[in-house]
Amino acid sequence: MDLFHTPAFALYALFAAGLCLLLILIDSVGGGVRAGTKTTLNAEDAGTVSKGAALVAEDPERVARVMRAHRNALANVVPFLVVTFLFVALGASRQWVLGLCSVFTAARVVHALVYIKGLQPWRTIAFAVGQICTGIALVQVVRAALAIG
Repeated sequence: MDLFHTPAFALYALFAAGLCLLLILIDSVGGGVRAGTKTTLNAEDAGTVSKGAALVAEDPERVARVMRAHRNALANVVPFLVVTFLFVALGASRQWVLGLCSVFTAARVVHALVYIKGLQPWRTIAFAVGQICTGIALVQVVRAALAIG
């Protein structure tokens, strides 16, 4: 069977594209927040794309918070996508992909929003839900690989 033409892979591809969009959106929010602070970390930007912005040694807290949310999303989305791709390649069903990807994606969207707004304990809860999804996918990869090998 051609992996790239299975219902499970098609569903995975949609969620992967959505998670990539989430990363792009968080980064764009960071740019918007930075523009609102009229600051830049790079001297070359102060004279061009951020003309008139103040050159600062470190980001204002509002900008730094969005950038931390982006780093956290990147550090969690990439491993999930890799592990879930392996699971799909090893024969995950469409239902497994739908369950894992929908819960993980919802958790990451909530995490980004509450991280940027500084809302605890929701940030930790959303993070934990995402980690559990990645852990479940890891276990399923190991089980599927051992069953084949």
